[in-house]
Amino acid sequence: MEELRYPIGKFDNEKIIYLNDLPNLMQQISTFPDKLSEVVIPLNEKQINTPYRPGGWTVKQVIHHLADSHMHAHLRFLLALTENQPTIKPYKEDACAELAYINHMPISISLDVIKSVHHRWFFLLQSMTPIDFDRTYMHPQYQKVYSLRQALGSYVWHGKHHLAHITQLIKRNFDLL
Repeated sequence: MEELRYPIGKFDNEKIIYLNDLPNLMQQISTFPDKLSEVVIPLNEKQINTPYRPGGWTVKQVIHHLADSHMHAHLRFLLALTENQPTIKPYKEDACAELAYINHMPISISLDVIKSVHHRWFFLLQSMTPIDFDRTYMHPQYQKVYSLRQALGSYVWHGKHHLAHITQLIKRNFDLL
């Protein structure tokens, strides 16, 4: 069950992200929307409404969650770049995934959001100086301060993590192919 929950492993918050890691991470922010779309656009409605694991979200919920989460990420970067160690506002991801509109909204809307947010985010990342990546924000839920370089690594992992959920589901269920 742990492999289904964390198909690429958990994010290592203690891993040091060096300056020479940043171009690759930025590139992954840029390419993620196309990778996600390539995997999910061919899926039919039944497949999109299938949970990626027992008790897990459906593919549709995962896609809408990615849009919500990565919008928050972009805003957290803006806050950290314009304020001195701001305290960010967490949100209840599980509660958002259960809102009624999620079941009725086409995934194309969230795929468009992800694409737009990631384009904006990539332009922002390209404009940042090495010192900017050391700016921080406070996450009150975890009582932890995150640098923007840590946050970038975390959100790249986050995209890969959920993409792996979807691709694992497809591999496990040949009728979904």
